[in-house]
Amino acid sequence: MSVDGGVDDGASVRTPLWAVRIRRADGEITGTGILLSPERVLTCAHVVEDRHARYTAEFVGAASGGEVPSVAARVDQDAYVPCRLDANDDPVGDVALLRLEQSRPEHETTRLHRLSLSHREVQTYGFPVGHNGGIWFEARVLGACGRDGQVQLRPLTDGEIASPGCSGSGVMDVRTRKVVGMLLSRAKDEEGNGGFSFMSPTETVLRHLPQLARKAEGQEAVDHGLVSRREDAAQALDREFAQRLARWLRGDGSRVKISVVHKDDEVRNATLRRAITLADRERRTAASVDRASDDPPDTIPSAGDHDLAVNAKGRSSAEVGERILKRVGRWQHSTDPLNERIRTAGSPLTLVVVGVDEAEDPPDLLNLLKTLYVAGNRLLLVFRHNGTLCRRARRELADQPERQPEQPPDGDAVARLRHVIDQLARAPSSSRAKESDAVGGYVVQAYLILAALRAGDAAAPLDRPRLERARYERSAVELAGRLDDILARLPDPSAVLDELKGLMRAYQVLHSTFVRGDEEDAHLDAARRHALGLLRAKPCDIRAAAAAVAEYIDAVERAIARGRQGGGPAS
Repeated sequence: MSVDGGVDDGASVRTPLWAVRIRRADGEITGTGILLSPERVLTCAHVVEDRHARYTAEFVGAASGGEVPSVAARVDQDAYVPCRLDANDDPVGDVALLRLEQSRPEHETTRLHRLSLSHREVQTYGFPVGHNGGIWFEARVLGACGRDGQVQLRPLTDGEIASPGCSGSGVMDVRTRKVVGMLLSRAKDEEGNGGFSFMSPTETVLRHLPQLARKAEGQEAVDHGLVSRREDAAQALDREFAQRLARWLRGDGSRVKISVVHKDDEVRNATLRRAITLADRERRTAASVDRASDDPPDTIPSAGDHDLAVNAKGRSSAEVGERILKRVGRWQHSTDPLNERIRTAGSPLTLVVVGVDEAEDPPDLLNLLKTLYVAGNRLLLVFRHNGTLCRRARRELADQPERQPEQPPDGDAVARLRHVIDQLARAPSSSRAKESDAVGGYVVQAYLILAALRAGDAAAPLDRPRLERARYERSAVELAGRLDDILARLPDPSAVLDELKGLMRAYQVLHSTFVRGDEEDAHLDAARRHALGLLRAKPCDIRAAAAAVAEYIDAVERAIARGRQGGGPAS
């Protein structure tokens, strides 16, 4: 076994010893598994749906002379969590353990590893139809989905989507070679193509099967003292504070949130621990969810809404920094200064730091937090006193966030974003689904930014017009850079149909979410129907369709701007 839970030699050209091919009694391959111990294989519950049947586990990576070792296996009845839908219709569970009737060598096993998955590239090895010997798939993490802590993956190459036979595959982080979760399933796009897949990270697997904790490595994502306690159930809920915490954790658009929670405020401390616990994949247990079941839904974050919660009390900034670096897989020894390692770590996180003013050297920790902010991380900072350091943090991070030196002037940022969006509308890629979806998601953000800017400084939210405008300008620059990257990858500027359909889907979301009013809706609906009719026509007049989509885009943007000036979208 690789001692760190990865592929032994770091290569992806051979079958991992821990990758298990699973067959039913009739010989059909039903999925893949991960050999976690000489007697146990982790897989999806739907792969071994008949929990009383006998299966065959085949160890393709250990084949010798053309012979593949195989062992009979049965479902461990105490480790079977079928897939179900929760109250929000989100999928939950789908994990199981197989018990081997004969042990395998210890060196063939691997371990699960806790690691932040934000923006990471991963690999899986499965046994789909036509590839009984196994095949590698590469993907990128798009983000969390649902309340169970599952994660959505997008293939790096078109058509390279994990297909039936891959469910239960180990998901391996490309950079660290750690097994960081298990592949669950795939989903199809509107045209019926398998466009993306889902995985359960290690922490989610451990929540459903806590008996696997001894087979996992890496520190938990929540520090001691920040997890809900049994006595917290007797405390009242600070509803407004819980709502603000859940809203920020879900991503309310703000990069930094600063809260003051006094040590002797038992209600507020319990509310904070509750939010941190519910937002953690591993700690969001059935018991914690049950305790919150009667609370207002808008006070409940989803599993995976934060990447790490650190208790800074008594710790040096170096200790806090190393804790963060380990969470993103940067545990190797380095002589580089800590701030430089933080700045270049990549994989921006959503971080909770509690007790900033209780650290060993609070001003030094604040300097580290500023580096984290500039590096793109989101920060929830909890102070114990509204003292000098807290007020400084508000000035330097929340009220007047540091500008990136490469940021252009305000007008240039808006012009650049508009220019890039216009280029994408006029010269998109061919039928590359992943680029189309990326453009759709980014353009939703882009038009929200532009609408807020168009509404003018006087209409900016939070009564901080200049500062809010600066935040929108920074977001405009960041989005323009992402869209520039997409433009650089576009292989065929003449084929626009798929891109236009993706843009239409994005703007229809804006239309339905931010625009209200019978007269306005009638005008927009007419523009929408006209554009959709041209896009669906066979043959499609691309030039006319592009013009109609552009007209619909402009109409939606103008309607949103008027709504902002009139007090914002109705809710």
